[in-house]
Amino acid sequence: MSFRITGLDPAPFVPLYGLDEASLKARRIVRMRASDDTGFPERIELRNARRGECLLLLNYMHQPADTPFRSSHAIFVREGATVAYDAIDEVPEPLRVRTISLRGFDRHHHIADARVVHGEQLTDAIEQLFAMEQVSYLHAHYAGYGCYAARVDRA
Repeated sequence: MSFRITGLDPAPFVPLYGLDEASLKARRIVRMRASDDTGFPERIELRNARRGECLLLLNYMHQPADTPFRSSHAIFVREGATVAYDAIDEVPEPLRVRTISLRGFDRHHHIADARVVHGEQLTDAIEQLFAMEQVSYLHAHYAGYGCYAARVDRA
């Protein structure tokens, strides 16, 4: 079964790029510089930020549905990212190398089922969840910190 993983649409974040520290602070956003090449998984391009790149750390409403599962959490967005990751049957590196909490939502935006797997087993877990008729779409989260990582849909 084919699946599609997508990063976040950059449009809502572009107006934040280049804002001064006071403007960011007023929006509860922190500008950070990646201190290494592996610890800062970016959510638009779905790649690890490279050492020295600027990131915005902000709260993002990844499950906006008006249900008990409505949820937001901190994410990193690379300042300057303008093209969202969008690939079929490919798992981007940040998801492939981390433990992932995969949450399957039904058409009412309630969790129908979930899996926690290492990224190397992510494709199998996606296929298992999409084999369930009630699962409409998936959210991937980095299990360690609980942060939203990406959306997964049937292709």
